[in-house]
Amino acid sequence: MNFVGKIKKFAREVSAEMKKVSWPSKEQLKESTGVVIVVCLLFAAFTFIVDEIVIELIKLLF
Repeated sequence: MNFVGKIKKFAREVSAEMKKVSWPSKEQLKESTGVVIVVCLLFAAFTFIVDEIVIELIKLLF
């Protein structure tokens, strides 16, 4: 099978698999996006707080 034939086969297989995908509704997508944003903000706040504590501990040691 030549290069062009392999590309065509790949495109057909991708198309077949994409038809099997269960896409989320707009509401599910909005909800999931909200969860991701909240978790990212919480993680950022946690990282900031831990960083500030470590900075203060280092200042005390040195």
